[in-house]
Amino acid sequence: MSKAGYKQQCGMAISKLLMILVLVGAVALLGLKLTPEYIEYFKVQNIVKVVAAEVNTKPDATVADVRLGFERRAEIDHIKGLTSADLDVTKDGNQIVVGFAYERKVHLLKNISVLIEFEGSSAK
Repeated sequence: MSKAGYKQQCGMAISKLLMILVLVGAVALLGLKLTPEYIEYFKVQNIVKVVAAEVNTKPDATVADVRLGFERRAEIDHIKGLTSADLDVTKDGNQIVVGFAYERKVHLLKNISVLIEFEGSSAK
């Protein structure tokens, strides 16, 4: 083959391919480990907004009503990262605002973990 034939050939070295596969594997591992935590966070955020909207329609609602409403919905949605005792229930004018903040530690490999801090509110 002539030199011109070699210049037209293109491809990827096996070392480059392995580096790309390792990078894709690391991203996939992160995605698989962190996705359930974020799904739970979005469920909690939704529950908090629904409970706050429901309680704000009742003129005589109490903090216990908020906590009970959260517990019922959290049990249905299998929420394990947050309990009703962790809710921060405040009043802003005539509206009851329900807030929350919690941390989750997700184990990735041997001694590597990720700490995620979640927080939200029914006002957001």
